[in-house]
Amino acid sequence: MHLPRLTFTALSLSVVLHPHLAIAQDTDNPDDALALPSMEVRASADASAGGLPPAYAGGQVASGGRVGLLGNQDNMETPFQLTSYTQMLIQDQQAASVADIVENDPAVRSARGFGNFQQVYMVRGLPIFSDDMSYNGLYGLLPRQYLGAELIERVEVLRGANAFLNGAAPGGSGLGGAINIVPKRAPNQPLNQISAGVRSGDQTYMAGDFARRLADDRIGVRLNIARRDGGTAIDGESTELSLFALGLDYRGERLRISADLGHQDHQLDDIQPSIRLAPGLDIPSVPDASKSIAQPWNFSNARDTFGTLRTEYDFTDHLTGWLAAGMRSGDESGSFSSPTVNNANGDSTATRFSNVREDRIRTGEAGLRSRFDTGSIGHNVTLSGSVYRMDSRNAYEFSDPFPGNIYQPIDVPSPPATLVGGNFDHPLVTDETRTSSLALADVLSFMDERLQITLGARYQKIRSYGYDYNSGARNAAYSESEITPVAGVLYRLTPEVSVYANHIEGLVKGDVAPAENVQNPGEILAPYKTRQNEVGVKYDGGRLGASLGLYQSRKQMAGVEDGIFGVIGHQRNRGLELSVFGQATPGLSILGGLSLLDSDVEGNDAIGAPELQANLGFDWMVPAVSGLSLDARAIHTGSQYADAENQQKLPSWTRFDAGVRYNLLLDGDQQLTLRARVENLANKEYWATAGGYPGDGSLMIGAPRTFILSTTLDF
Repeated sequence: MHLPRLTFTALSLSVVLHPHLAIAQDTDNPDDALALPSMEVRASADASAGGLPPAYAGGQVASGGRVGLLGNQDNMETPFQLTSYTQMLIQDQQAASVADIVENDPAVRSARGFGNFQQVYMVRGLPIFSDDMSYNGLYGLLPRQYLGAELIERVEVLRGANAFLNGAAPGGSGLGGAINIVPKRAPNQPLNQISAGVRSGDQTYMAGDFARRLADDRIGVRLNIARRDGGTAIDGESTELSLFALGLDYRGERLRISADLGHQDHQLDDIQPSIRLAPGLDIPSVPDASKSIAQPWNFSNARDTFGTLRTEYDFTDHLTGWLAAGMRSGDESGSFSSPTVNNANGDSTATRFSNVREDRIRTGEAGLRSRFDTGSIGHNVTLSGSVYRMDSRNAYEFSDPFPGNIYQPIDVPSPPATLVGGNFDHPLVTDETRTSSLALADVLSFMDERLQITLGARYQKIRSYGYDYNSGARNAAYSESEITPVAGVLYRLTPEVSVYANHIEGLVKGDVAPAENVQNPGEILAPYKTRQNEVGVKYDGGRLGASLGLYQSRKQMAGVEDGIFGVIGHQRNRGLELSVFGQATPGLSILGGLSLLDSDVEGNDAIGAPELQANLGFDWMVPAVSGLSLDARAIHTGSQYADAENQQKLPSWTRFDAGVRYNLLLDGDQQLTLRARVENLANKEYWATAGGYPGDGSLMIGAPRTFILSTTLDF
């Protein structure tokens, strides 16, 4: 492994001030029509009046976040489990993607998509596909495979079923949780920041972050650009990322507008593939993690352009309406080969799978929120509707199998296609997905808001149409609807302690009976529901916070019984989650927790559902050396199964990361930050995860020791 010498430095910015910080704007002439009255300016990605919830002590997580259609809520005042990771944490840990950020969450682990390099996030043992993340509350707008961290202000992880809060994810995942990406907005002070760095494998990195507020701070403009190029800690891999994001916001007395325009070009070559196992084979030893076993013709290219517009208007002091819309155009091409290991010697077979994909997404939502009292009872009523439309063009090629070995890989020429679907130059529409929903909620407040009861329901309709790759003729259709309710209770025992309980459901499209070997071919099953009950307690000591939750969920599963295709069983997940965050002492921040999960699928554990996951991270400002900080993190994942019969069990693993950063002032008003980090400090070789796609137990090799250096200048 070769770590290049840092050959360039970054030139950049004034100290980054987070968007939640406020500066009063006093007007000299109150009669001036262009002047605003004295007010707080809080940049808000979702155009809400309150802006983003403030960062908690230590700055690594926020004190609250977006809870679906209920909007931004304080953690102590919502009956759901939410963690919002801040831009400060992202930058201090030099995170490159969403997967790097959610590694801090004890209930989340990253996996791979089915046969490709898509990031998948396992939450409570169930997947969230990267294309089912939301962007300011809207599905389908973010790049489908991978998202660079440079355009992210916060990553909000909502743990648990969420069909009422967010609507059914159009990609068919999200039963165990939801991830919402909050884009950046202009802070109250001018921002000029340039960063540069290197990673193991001679990968170079440069980024710029610039922001201004104009017109008496009513208008905000923020521009982010980033470029990564080079190898990785895995010999043979290479990655290239170009990213651009422009965020705009306007804040008037009653009208607020927020808009984004982004473009990402992500290219991968010779990336370490996922590995499948033949049935009944014991888990093999891990191949050398520092060398890619990919075929030299493996690649993935993805280009996405996306934009959103969101407005919010206060009709009265007690009635607010909002309207949001977004679009994405995505183009992908790739060639993949995931080996299937057939024996203990590592002998394998693989096929070439190549594809092209063109997605066009349009989505939007509208809503009204009213606050009023009936006697001593307070009401916060929300009415919201949403629509989503995806048209996807696809073509594919498969080759015949070819032999190999995961311990002694041999490069082979790209094998010819033996099965072709569609035209790579002009792919036809093969998939149309349409969803729409209408939701109504009321948060009732009693006893001076110490007791809050959340009640609501969402009507969801899911339509999906499939078309032949070669002729374009429709060959599949799905149209079903369902109502998903919610009930939540939160009681503030003391100003520091809240207890909560909720019942909520998840929702995904049901399956269609196969055309053969069943008595009901083509029958459309109703959408599958995941019913979840959860209770817990939350603590906020001002500088140190914690939460403890107990939950149980049941997910429907389809199969064939007595010749009839239908729901034949359930997956039951039962778990406990503990989170701790904030400042244990002045200058010492802590972030961590543990997740205990007991999954049951007809008497067996679910694929890719470890019984124990734990994280513990520290960030320490060294008192003896001004500007010097040290951080360390441990990540533990318990054993998990790669097959439904529980014959293939991955061993547990623990990984250690460490970092150092140093801040110094240049010329009095410029700040230079130097950062160094080592991930997988002990260079441990391990199988990181199994699964990532329902029913699939593909294994992902953990990354080897990785060095990261960067410097940031604020000017």
